[in-house]
Amino acid sequence: MTTIWLRDEDKEFEKRTPLTPENAKKLLDAGYKVIVEKSNDRIFPIQEYEKLGCEIKESHAWIEEAPVSDDVFILGLKELKETDTFPLKHNHIYFAHIYKGQNGAEKVFHRYSEGQGTLFDLEFLLNEDKRRVAAFGYWAGYVGAALSVENFFSESPAPLRHYSSKDEWLKIINEKRQGKRNPCTFIIGALGRCGSGARELLDDLELESVNWDVDETKKGGPFEEIINADIFINTVLMTTKIPPFLDKSLMERNQKLSYICDVSCDPNSDLNPIPIYDVHTTWDKPLHRIESSIDHECNIIAIDNLPSALPKESSIDYSNQLIPHLLELKNAKNYFTWSHAKEIFETKKSANK
Repeated sequence: MTTIWLRDEDKEFEKRTPLTPENAKKLLDAGYKVIVEKSNDRIFPIQEYEKLGCEIKESHAWIEEAPVSDDVFILGLKELKETDTFPLKHNHIYFAHIYKGQNGAEKVFHRYSEGQGTLFDLEFLLNEDKRRVAAFGYWAGYVGAALSVENFFSESPAPLRHYSSKDEWLKIINEKRQGKRNPCTFIIGALGRCGSGARELLDDLELESVNWDVDETKKGGPFEEIINADIFINTVLMTTKIPPFLDKSLMERNQKLSYICDVSCDPNSDLNPIPIYDVHTTWDKPLHRIESSIDHECNIIAIDNLPSALPKESSIDYSNQLIPHLLELKNAKNYFTWSHAKEIFETKKSANK
């Protein structure tokens, strides 16, 4: 019997899940065994899984108890704990963030090489047209835009936190905007999933934006138009190196741009189209000041799990995208999305030996 083992998350502030109770029921009905670890953070209570017939385990029980088998898949969302060093023997499904030269990637590949486990990276689950089958992009864009606009209207830095719904957050932002001018917002990647989420947030607040996509950026950056805005939101997930959208020399002439939200958030990658920073920011300290010789403050937001601020809405959306493919794990060797993801992993692992 094919087993899907939903593990607890290691990443701080992570309340999302790739498998909702509703979709766990679909797996059970299709003959899968579903094991769910207890979690203090997951947006859906463990009781909702238990009453459906899922087997319940303690947090992180997979490390010692999960069988090492081609038919067992450890399903998570974000990275495994960075301080762990034990060999990775299982089939894992999660966002690993190790395929683009990120810091710490070699260590993770080494753990897989030692344990002979396999990674099916959620970011690289593709259909035969090489398009992603599931993504949090819409909600990443929505939350990134919301946090940027909230900070624009705030008297002091506004941290990121969890909200029960987007309506709760919109009410807070609208309260802060009273008596203040509206920002000029510039979006690159405006027609994609992520850009659509950013535009939706602005629509919900009745704010306008300058929307760029492939046609506007094909001339190649850097783009001086960006520093004529108050807020710049990058929603482009890069797969090849291109001239940067912004660079340090352009920022030395910046007199207006005050907030940059790099929703795609790859600061340690050579593919980063905003090479003016090299750190992630955090929920409690979301703003990182960009160094400049001019007396104008510009801060960047670079948080890599933005959608977790709206964990219920984003989890339902993502799980609904993913479930048709989870239902094909019984046939993983012959189903393109899974077989191709394994090929990508093996190629990347070989390149990192």
